[in-house]
Amino acid sequence: MASTAGATGWLRGIVKAVPSGDCLVIMGNTKAEIPPEKTITLSSLMAPKLAPRRGGLDEPFAWLSREFLRKLCIGKEVTFRVDYTVPSINREFGSVFLGDKNVALLVVAGGWAKVREQSQQKGEASPYLADLLRLEEQAKQQGLGRWNRTPGAAEAAVRDLPPSAVSDPSNFDAMALLAAKKGSPLEAIVDQCRDGSTVRVYLLPDFQYVQVFVAGIQAPSPGRRAATESAIATEVVSTEQNGDSSVEGWAPLTSAQKLAASSASVNEVPADPFGKEAKHFTEIRVLHRDVRIVLEGVDKFSNLTGSVYYPDGESAKDLSLELIDNGLAKYVDWSASLLEDEARRRLKNAELQAKKSRLRIWTNYVPPATNSKAIHDQNFTGKVIEVASADCIVVADDSLPFGDPAAERRVNLSSIRGPKMGNPRRDQKPDPYARDAKEFLRTRLIGRQVNVSMEYSRKVGLTDGGAAPAGSGDTRVMDFGTVFLVNPAKDGDDAAPAPAAGAGNQPNGVNAAELLVGRGFATTVRHRDFEERSNYYDALLSAESRAISGKKGMHSAKDPPVKHMTDLLTANAKKAKDFLPFLQRNRRMSAIVEYVLSGHRYKIDIPKETCSIALSLSGVRCPGRGEPYSEEAIAFMRQKIMQRDVEIEVETVDRTGTFLGTLWESRTNVAIPLLEAGLAKLQTSFGLDRIPEAHLLVQAEQSAKQKKLKIWENHVEGEEVTNGTSVERRQKEEFKVMVTEVLEGGKFYIQSVADQKVAAIQKQLSSLSLQEAPVIGAFNPKKGDIVLAQFSADKSWNRAMIVNAPRGAVQSANDKIEVFYIDYGNQESIPYSQLRPLDSSVSAAPGLAQLCSLAYVKVPGLADDYGQEAAIRLSDHLLSTPKEFRAIIEEKDTSGGKVKGQGTGTVFLVTLIDTEIETSINAVMLQEGLGRLEKRRRWEPKDKQQAMDELEKFQTEARGKRLGMWEYGDIASDDDEAPPLSKAAGRR
Repeated sequence: MASTAGATGWLRGIVKAVPSGDCLVIMGNTKAEIPPEKTITLSSLMAPKLAPRRGGLDEPFAWLSREFLRKLCIGKEVTFRVDYTVPSINREFGSVFLGDKNVALLVVAGGWAKVREQSQQKGEASPYLADLLRLEEQAKQQGLGRWNRTPGAAEAAVRDLPPSAVSDPSNFDAMALLAAKKGSPLEAIVDQCRDGSTVRVYLLPDFQYVQVFVAGIQAPSPGRRAATESAIATEVVSTEQNGDSSVEGWAPLTSAQKLAASSASVNEVPADPFGKEAKHFTEIRVLHRDVRIVLEGVDKFSNLTGSVYYPDGESAKDLSLELIDNGLAKYVDWSASLLEDEARRRLKNAELQAKKSRLRIWTNYVPPATNSKAIHDQNFTGKVIEVASADCIVVADDSLPFGDPAAERRVNLSSIRGPKMGNPRRDQKPDPYARDAKEFLRTRLIGRQVNVSMEYSRKVGLTDGGAAPAGSGDTRVMDFGTVFLVNPAKDGDDAAPAPAAGAGNQPNGVNAAELLVGRGFATTVRHRDFEERSNYYDALLSAESRAISGKKGMHSAKDPPVKHMTDLLTANAKKAKDFLPFLQRNRRMSAIVEYVLSGHRYKIDIPKETCSIALSLSGVRCPGRGEPYSEEAIAFMRQKIMQRDVEIEVETVDRTGTFLGTLWESRTNVAIPLLEAGLAKLQTSFGLDRIPEAHLLVQAEQSAKQKKLKIWENHVEGEEVTNGTSVERRQKEEFKVMVTEVLEGGKFYIQSVADQKVAAIQKQLSSLSLQEAPVIGAFNPKKGDIVLAQFSADKSWNRAMIVNAPRGAVQSANDKIEVFYIDYGNQESIPYSQLRPLDSSVSAAPGLAQLCSLAYVKVPGLADDYGQEAAIRLSDHLLSTPKEFRAIIEEKDTSGGKVKGQGTGTVFLVTLIDTEIETSINAVMLQEGLGRLEKRRRWEPKDKQQAMDELEKFQTEARGKRLGMWEYGDIASDDDEAPPLSKAAGRR
């Protein structure tokens, strides 16, 4: 207690409780966690006695007397002094001043207590006794308080308390009360605090005495005292104050009471850490205070569970939240489940902060292992260039130059999870609403300016997208942040919602994650304790609640929309050719750039025709992967057209199924800025007269040449300069070739440029008369026969071998027959009407198509991961424009047998060199991460070891940049590769 007058004995404190109309509990006004307390009974006064808590009748005016003193003093600072004590009951009597007002005088003047004179001779009297007697006489004369003589006044001032639900639950229907009042605030006065999270209250106006567990939390136990002599004396005082006996005639403890005290001491229960502090925290806020209780549930012992709100100035505070905020209670699911989602979130977030701050009960808390790590000071602005999925985007950082590959930053949206897009390579279909969610985000973000606030990173397992176990090597690190759209559209979807409570200072703009969750296209992640999360987590949870209640998106009871798109990139060339008339009929068409495959080649979605195609710019070629400026060209086009709404015009389709044409973005031919930037060159062999706006393309290229930009940096007028790393020429069989067909797994067919048989056979075929279809029955080709067949893509006639034919005789001209074009390596099924018999003089010559495979490089097959990408890229390198290559034969594999068909027969393992850039395609595939070196073996010849040493640096580069199959780190070992070549392999 703080002294107010030195040796005068006056002390200062705060009134913590008012047990009756003549008694106060005063605590010291100190900074101690639990300050000292004194129970002071007002000297020479005796207030009417309250009924016991178990039920019964008050003395007249007892409740009003207590209420007068409670409302006058509770929670206020007072000055007091002990006037005398009664040692037999360990009770102190004193004078209390509220400011300059003597509280006892105020009580007596109101008629709420009478003055007791019997013990003056013992010195047990108030120093202000004369004033008390005078004021008592005035109150009697005026009929104030307990001296009211109005007929019926005394009877009306008596409470008849119902049986206590605490001491006798059988007489209380808690379920009926819950059913009638659930969710409605009840007025109450707290009479006792059993512990920090359990209170006993009088429910008004009926004064039903009940015990209420504070919903959602549990405070530590304050322990239980042994029933010592001092404790029994205190209980006697408490009993007297609640009307169970007369104050007059106090007597020392009886021998029976002392015996009970000594035997009860064994029942002492020690307090939990911070249990007493939690109880004190609750007492100073709610004990003997007016509170509001919202009932949430009831247990089998008729104990009620509810939220307790107490006044704090002009506002009301939630006791459960305050206890958790101060580290004096923990969140418990069993009662929190009764609360609304928003209330649960507040409690969970408060507990998390208390744990992080290690407040009180969490002092020694050891956080669980987590894969999350906060990211600080990594905010940036940029333009969205790709929406990878409903919860992942790619943003080009404004602080880096346009077109710089390093500018692209992948941002996973914090604390949300969108439906998965699936994996076609693994035959995984998209989740319901995955395409809709991605499209929703694309239309709102792509090409738009955003502010990005990076928040945390997390190690994620590669197998299931979940958190990886500690120490697992099969992981990758993902960065998470919140993305704000700077200038949102003015439609209803993009209207910025009001910031959630506790959201902090939200940057200007719309939170993209909140927008997505609010439309039902993503869910909010339920984080574990100590996991990092979005700084706007509460806003996301609120948006999800709105989406659920509104049955939006994935929360809808309706079946999700189904969209069918034909992917012509993975189909054969024949199917692409079949689509050509549909794509040519409308000239310009609206489309979406789904992916930038290279600087001049893109995957295009055409919604109206429900198909996806590979489109290459007519007459324009960018450096291929591995060549200088190839990555810049790709980055440039990604930032310019990736996932943008565009217009296209298709001209034709090549033998690989790639369509050729023109693409406009915002009414600008995209080839123009590409050429102006020095990242592409015109292919005059294509025929510029066929290209729209050809004169503008020529001007753009000429401008880049004059400025010596990028690929033209060493340009000299009238002289062409190539860039690239040369490959050492080895003294092996080598010849110039044209690639005619690309298969999967790094295999392809070639024709020798120097072979005169090619021209001779073409001359023979052109001289044949092929006007009439064969007569059914007269011409029955069998498997292995060499015939003449019309190639579907360009209607040319070529030599072909029958691979499969109908059993028995051909029945109609439309019967399908599978053929292999022995001079080109193509294979397809065509109708019988497109076959003709071939003279033996022409059919006897061996096929001109030679099957080859990239030496020393293992390229994934179509059914393998990255197999389709590898096949597309190999086609892009070998077939996008007709040109010669130099093939160096490293080995020959004859294990395939002599009978030819697509992918069979002798295989030449070659180093294939692009003569334009003097770089091997073997190296390019390794550099792009679409192939890997064969496993080295100790018995390999020295020249092979040297060749593999040269190629190793390209694989190392791809692995370091996480390209292609190295995207998620090192891949499986090569132990599962095919065995070494047979002894026949290598024979020349």
